[in-house]
Amino acid sequence: MLDLGHSFPRRVLMTTDTIGGVWTYALDLSRGLLANGVEVMLATMGAPVQPRQREAVEDLGRGIQLFETRFKLEWMEDPWRDVAAAGEWLLALERDYQPDMIHLNGYAHAALPWKAPTVVVAHSCVFSWWHAVKKSAPPAGWRRYHEAVCQGLQHAGLVIAPSRAMLAQIARHYGLPANARVIYNGCDAGNRPAVEKEPFILSVGRMWDEAKNAASLATIAPRLSWPVRVAGETRRPDGGEVVLPKVELLGFRSPVELQEDYARAAIYALPARYEPFGLSILEAALAGCALVLGDIASLREIWGSTALFVSPDDPDALYEAITDLIANPARREALADASRRRAQSFSTERMTSAYLSAYEALLAASKPVETTTHAHTFA
Repeated sequence: MLDLGHSFPRRVLMTTDTIGGVWTYALDLSRGLLANGVEVMLATMGAPVQPRQREAVEDLGRGIQLFETRFKLEWMEDPWRDVAAAGEWLLALERDYQPDMIHLNGYAHAALPWKAPTVVVAHSCVFSWWHAVKKSAPPAGWRRYHEAVCQGLQHAGLVIAPSRAMLAQIARHYGLPANARVIYNGCDAGNRPAVEKEPFILSVGRMWDEAKNAASLATIAPRLSWPVRVAGETRRPDGGEVVLPKVELLGFRSPVELQEDYARAAIYALPARYEPFGLSILEAALAGCALVLGDIASLREIWGSTALFVSPDDPDALYEAITDLIANPARREALADASRRRAQSFSTERMTSAYLSAYEALLAASKPVETTTHAHTFA
């Protein structure tokens, strides 16, 4: 347990969605906070909590409470009535349970009249996603989202980003927050399967998300001598199914199954157009995969010389990088060893320590809040 001095939270109210990597991040950070004697109130939105997710929370043991809703998230279609209702619900949780810190894994709700200090974590955002993937600004219909994000960032006591690149995107699209810092995500090597590597290429992520760029892998798959296996949700939000010819679609995989996939795969490929951090890459590196990644600022920042980088818009470069690793086992293993060593520095313990230090600094700087008027007109 860390020695945090006098100003550390006893109880944190943390919001999370149940759809993507933020859920995994929230569980990992909650585990670290619990280990340091901090209680966690986990408030979910976006989609119903699945049985496997509820079991994962229960496995964390005492000190965590799960509060569940289906309120739409601010980036979803026509969400504002739900965003307003979620805000009232969150304020009621604060009144009833009196947390010392509000940790928001979203933006809009930071503008609420909280009593406790607020931390906003900028995992991603629509405007940076749109510029990276679509190469243009979002349509005019996203103006209200932009206003809500700006408002939330202005009211946040502290803004945290998972990479310097993501913080730069926040500054570009919404203005530089008054108080901001970078804290890299983390996970632990743990008891990972000890199996021999097999000749296949793995990729993990929501297949319908253009940011993951699974289509580029599908384009080169017929020319590769090794099979390409892709794990992740294949059903689009509109109900349609993703079809990737010549690629083995594994569909949804449980955390245990994914650990086995990472352990067996010799190469992990994610030619991403947009990835503010990339937890799946971290998992793959810890499992000893050689990494072939999209050449974007965030992934260069995190992985440096321990991965091969290719333009997300150049399938031929992706083909050449993977083919070179297939043909050169020694280089493949050396790259995997380098990425594994790099990955070990992104531990849950290090992430938790950084968050606790951030909480402590924010609490120490906070003074009794006078009665003020907050603008939080979501409806």
